Amino acid sequence: MSAIALGIDLGGTKIEIIALDENGGECLRRRVPTPRGSYEDTLATIRDLVAGAESELGVTGTLGVGHPGAISPATGVIKNSNSVWLNGKPLDRDLQALLDRPIAFENDANCLGLSEATDGAGAGRDVVFTVILGTGVGGAVVVHGRVVRGANAIAGEWGHNPLQWPEDDERPGPACYCGLSGCIETWLSGTGLAADHARRYGGELTAAEIVARSGEGDANALVSVERYERRLARCLASVINALDPDIIVLGGGMSNIDRLYTSIPALWSAHVFSDAVATDLRKSLHGDSSGVRGAAWIGRDLANRNGG
Repeated sequence: MSAIALGIDLGGTKIEIIALDENGGECLRRRVPTPRGSYEDTLATIRDLVAGAESELGVTGTLGVGHPGAISPATGVIKNSNSVWLNGKPLDRDLQALLDRPIAFENDANCLGLSEATDGAGAGRDVVFTVILGTGVGGAVVVHGRVVRGANAIAGEWGHNPLQWPEDDERPGPACYCGLSGCIETWLSGTGLAADHARRYGGELTAAEIVARSGEGDANALVSVERYERRLARCLASVINALDPDIIVLGGGMSNIDRLYTSIPALWSAHVFSDAVATDLRKSLHGDSSGVRGAAWIGRDLANRNGG
C-alpha cells in the first residue's frame, strides 16, 4: 500500500487536491478554479492535479474523489449534483479510465462527515450529522465511524427538503435547480443568503460581504444574517427530531460565521421535540480541508480492501 493518500475535493467553484502521509500529516495541498460547465475540462483538471502532485512527491498515491451529488445505484451515473454539468455522466468510469487506476468515489458531504467523525470535531461520538453550507447545502450521517449511504445513496441530503416551518413571506420559496421550489439549499447556501438579501434590499453583495457588513453596523446586513440564523435553526431542529445526533458539525464557507455556534442552539430549542437539547453544534475541526481529507481516507480504505 502506498504511504501517500491523495484526495480530490471536486467543488462547485474549486477543485482541491491533498496528499496525506500514513499519520494524516499534510504533505501537499493545491487548489484551482473549477472549469464550470465543462465535464471534459473537469476531468482534465483532476488528471493534471494528480499528475502534478505525484510528480512533485515522487510517488504514486492511493486516490479518493469527493464530488457533489451521488452515483446512482440504478444507472451508474451522477445524479443530484448542483454542479449540473456532472449529472448524467459516468464520472467514476471516465476518471478511472483517464488515470488508469482504481479510485474511490464518495459524495462530498460524506467525505466531510467521515473526516470529522474520524479525527475531527465529531471524533468519539456515536452519531454525527455533518453539514456543508457552501455553494450548495448537503449533509451526511456517520454512525460509529461508518458513513450511512442509504438505499438510494441520498442519506443526509437534507438540503432538498423544504424549508422547515416556513413563514408567510417564505412561501413558495425560490426555484431550485432540482425542479422544486423552496428547498433548504435555496435559503441556506451562500448564494441563497446573497439572493435573499438582494430580493429585500437590492444590490449584488456576496454572502461574505453581507456577513462582514453585519458586524460593522450595517442594519440591513444584520437583519439578513439573523433571518439566515432563524432558518438554519429551524432546519437543524428537524434533523434533531428525526436523527437525534450527538453532534452536528458545520462545514463549507458559511460555517465560518462564528456567531452561528451560539445563536443557533439558542434558537433551535423551540422546534425540537424535547424538554432539553443535548446535541452539540461545532465547526469542522479541519475547516475547508475536511472534505478533501475525507476523500483521501476513502482512497486509502479502498486500497486496503483491495490489498493494494
